[in-house]
Amino acid sequence: MSEDTAAAGSEGQVRLERLYLKDASFESPSTPAVFAKDWKPQINLEINTRSQRAADSRFEVVLTVTATATVGEETAFIAEIQQAAVFLMQGLPEEVIHRALGTVCPNTLFPYVREAIDSLVVRGGFPALQLAPVNFDTAYAQALQQQSSKAH
Repeated sequence: MSEDTAAAGSEGQVRLERLYLKDASFESPSTPAVFAKDWKPQINLEINTRSQRAADSRFEVVLTVTATATVGEETAFIAEIQQAAVFLMQGLPEEVIHRALGTVCPNTLFPYVREAIDSLVVRGGFPALQLAPVNFDTAYAQALQQQSSKAH
């Protein structure tokens, strides 16, 4: 973010003010029968980010990750985490704020989501689920590209 801040002038800043868990959910509808099966799950991962202005120069960003594991036709577990934070963004052009909300903020939240998902899954009696890192910069660029292609 230092390049963005430098481009916006020395007064620009992005600062994490509050980090919190907004929602956590875990379901294991096929237990205990699923524990007797050979553990070779298919993992489906859904990742969504939403943001809203909380007040003045403060924005709430919520990163939602839903991990669904299936073994054959059975759902072994569904783990969902909504990790949130309030970020202060001052002295930045609207374009830089928009990019920070789509890249810097989710990148900040993702390690907390990874830990929370892993913890839920292990507490549910399943092997640890180590989520791979996500490149939010690439996802943001792709989203912008899709928006511009829809506009034409």
